[in-house]
Amino acid sequence: MGSASLVLFARLSGLVIAVLVVYWARLLVPHQGLTYSTLHPLLMVIGFILVSGEAILIHRWLPGSRKTKKAVHLWLQGMALVSAVFGIWTKFHYQSGVFSNFYSLHSWMGLLSVSLFAAQWVTGFMSFWHRGEVRTTRTTFLPWHVFLGLYTYGLAIATAETGLLEKLTFLQTKRNVPRRCHESTVVNGLGLGLVLLSGVVITAAVLPKYQNGHSGNEKLVYSSQDRPKCLTS
Repeated sequence: MGSASLVLFARLSGLVIAVLVVYWARLLVPHQGLTYSTLHPLLMVIGFILVSGEAILIHRWLPGSRKTKKAVHLWLQGMALVSAVFGIWTKFHYQSGVFSNFYSLHSWMGLLSVSLFAAQWVTGFMSFWHRGEVRTTRTTFLPWHVFLGLYTYGLAIATAETGLLEKLTFLQTKRNVPRRCHESTVVNGLGLGLVLLSGVVITAAVLPKYQNGHSGNEKLVYSSQDRPKCLTS
């Protein structure tokens, strides 16, 4: 499966996930109303995970120069960061206190993933967009930028999974929601969709960009313009 197919599959998976999380939010409104707690999964799943995943895939499908791709990548990651910060901000608005919701593994994983994401965005801006950085610095930092970006994305997915498990456990114990009810099916489907999406996005990100059309006697090298050139052995 090539990069184009993986990008298409990631888009379809993201669309299904967006529909499921919006539908689940509508199921929560009759019980909780349109509160900060209802906005939290919308902001973190659609605004943070789906948008940041699209930013990762930018270099796989967007035509144009590297500068254009980096600008769009930076802009989308900035949108995801704003959504994540606001998503965490919604958890501070409770009468029982500012830190009342920061007691579980999900909450601390969320703080860690958003903090890493913010640090990654700032260092990425300074290393790849700021003109003051020399090329050798960018070349040295690039593998770490890619690794930390994919690690943070995977951590965000894992955080969402723990949040879904925490919420479903709460619904089954406090609201007596049956284990095999409609809402439980939606939440479990959302969790499976996120796992599938993370695998597709990460695979598309690490897959070699140019795979076909070269014989066994040719080597693929890259010029400074990121365009492949074939050299005969």
